[in-house]
Formats: sequence, structure tokens, C-alpha cells
Amino acid sequence: MNLTLLKERKLVTNSLLAKLIVFLKAQVSAFVGGITDYSIMIFFTEVFHVHYTISIVIGGIIGAVVNFSLNNKWTFHSNDIPYKNSMRAQLLRFILVALNSIFLKSMGTYAITTYLIIDYKISRLITDLIVSIGINYTLQRYWVFKKA
Repeated sequence: MNLTLLKERKLVTNSLLAKLIVFLKAQVSAFVGGITDYSIMIFFTEVFHVHYTISIVIGGIIGAVVNFSLNNKWTFHSNDIPYKNSMRAQLLRFILVALNSIFLKSMGTYAITTYLIIDYKISRLITDLIVSIGINYTLQRYWVFKKA
């Protein structure tokens, strides 16, 4: 094999590894924010008897703050490549993603709980999986925390 081909393969491998690491870090950040969110939802629903759709909103807001902080400072942060957008622009974009996420999680949980007659805690986990991986990661990676 020639040296140029080996160098190209190494670059591709490094690039794929870097993308995998970012994806895994995003999942850790989402997990920490999600555990915060989910715990608060259960706390407000079970202790204060707030309807679970409202508890999802309360937990979602607090979980979003945790998730934004982790994503901005750890998951998508790089000393080599700056963000394309200012912190303010990132925050505004993140708020739009978070509001969309909270709405989808609340309505999805309600629909699954009501129509499939599944406990709201399980419905929420199903909904979270779909929304978090299918929508949130993509929007955060390529729109909120876009690199220059």
C-alpha cells in the first residue's frame, strides 16, 4: 500500500472516531439531563400530584438547563474549532429545541399512556428515546452547537 492511501485511511478513521466520541458524549449529557428531568417529573407527579404532562414541562425546563450546560462546555466544545454562533444565539436556538422537545415528550407520553394504556413512567421513557435520539441530537449537533 502506498503512503498516501494509508494517511487517507488514518484521517477517515480519526474523523469517524471523533464523531463517535462526540455522539457518545452527547448521549452522556442527554442521560444526565434526562435523569434530572425524569426524576423531577416523578417527584412533582407523585409527591405534589401534579398531572404528569405538567410535571414533564417542569422537569424538561430544569433538565434542559443541565443539558445545555454540559453540551456547551463539554460535549460539543473544542479548543481547535470555535462555535459558529455566539453563546446568546446558541441559547436561543437551544430554547427552541428544548421547547419542541418538551412539547413532543409531553404529548407523546400522553398519547401512549392514554391510547395504549401504559403507565406514564414507561410511556415517557419510550417517548424520550424517540425524541432524544431522533430529533434533539441532530438539531443540537448541527444547528445549536454548529462549528465555524
